[in-house]
Amino acid sequence: MLVAFSHGLTDYLYDVFVARFDFWLAFGILAQLLFTARFLVQWIASERAGRSVIPMAFWMFSMAGGLMTLVYGLVRREPVIIMGQLLSVVIYVRNVMLILRERRRAA
Repeated sequence: MLVAFSHGLTDYLYDVFVARFDFWLAFGILAQLLFTARFLVQWIASERAGRSVIPMAFWMFSMAGGLMTLVYGLVRREPVIIMGQLLSVVIYVRNVMLILRERRRAA
């Protein structure tokens, strides 16, 4: 039974990550890596400050990863990804606009 499960899992992983590999899969993986990088940036910044902070780089990675993931969803015609990223990207852009406005006021 374990051998059959292992073989089935191997076939599945091969199909998903090797047989179907193309430009758009690579694009989607890069988008997800950028999106994940934002959490690393936020974690490092918070550890350094000793409190929870959200640096500008978090929002930049959010926008880049979110936009790329949205494009990936549109190209692949994945409604769950499209719906999940569409509003998120608007929120990321708005946060950057608010931060930039605050910085201009402070300067």
